[in-house]
Amino acid sequence: MHIEFRHLRTIKAIHDTGGLARAAEQLNITQSALSHQIKGIEDQAGVELFVRRSKPLKLSSAGRKLLDAAEKILPQIAELEAEFSGLVSGRSGRLHIAIECHACFEWLFPVLERFRQAWPDVDVDIRPGLAFDALPALKREDVDLVISSDPEDLPETDFTPLFDYEPVFVASSQHPLAQKDVIEAEDFRGQTLITYPVERSRLDIFSQLLTPAKVEPEAVRKVELTAVILLLVASNRGVAVLPDWVVRQERYKSDYVARPLVKDRERIVRRLYAATRAEDTQRPFMAHLVRLARQEAVKLQQGR
Repeated sequence: MHIEFRHLRTIKAIHDTGGLARAAEQLNITQSALSHQIKGIEDQAGVELFVRRSKPLKLSSAGRKLLDAAEKILPQIAELEAEFSGLVSGRSGRLHIAIECHACFEWLFPVLERFRQAWPDVDVDIRPGLAFDALPALKREDVDLVISSDPEDLPETDFTPLFDYEPVFVASSQHPLAQKDVIEAEDFRGQTLITYPVERSRLDIFSQLLTPAKVEPEAVRKVELTAVILLLVASNRGVAVLPDWVVRQERYKSDYVARPLVKDRERIVRRLYAATRAEDTQRPFMAHLVRLARQEAVKLQQGR
């Protein structure tokens, strides 16, 4: 027996309308063609699908079983067709994000809230567990976007610039280094440096300043939350280096100062990127996320 989707649609249309004429009109076929289709199904199955001479037309027990199948299967097919249509048009899809910038969590959440409202059919998730193996995960299609400040020359991968930022030195206003206008690598000798609990290679203070200068702070204290880092700094328990947009937020303003970092007399400036597979970069929802990210970064850097 060979049952097609059109057979399921036929049996449901007849049941819903109560007759062949109205069902044929709903299905946009002739009544003769509809009768021929029903006979073909019955011949294959060896059973009658309808109780003959009943008004309105009633399903037999075999016909009701076919109707039950139609009512289960057709909505699933319709949902699948809608999903595929959304994928083709760019209205739906998957956006799983890995973050190599630990401080970016607080910056990214407002972006994703605005994105969710604009693209409700896109499946959004953040995968922090992949943060330190993020680019290989992007290639494997485990994630769809990586927030990174370290672009690489990778095949079929685009690094779209988001915004520039400065990693800034943060210390209590009572700290001796608060009197300096700029901070250099040597200033970190003898200091307790408070950082996020990530590899040194992922921290700007080490990758851009201390490691090249071969300077080691007296101690490194690892703290998970930005708010706690700033609390400890304001209490003069150590110093930190954070993105400039973090310390400009009103809710974090406290008894501390921020100073630029310099290397070879130049202020250190970094750029954040959105890494995507090249085939996905121009997808409408991906391009919109990049625009939202840039807008939110301007707000943060202006302290709004």
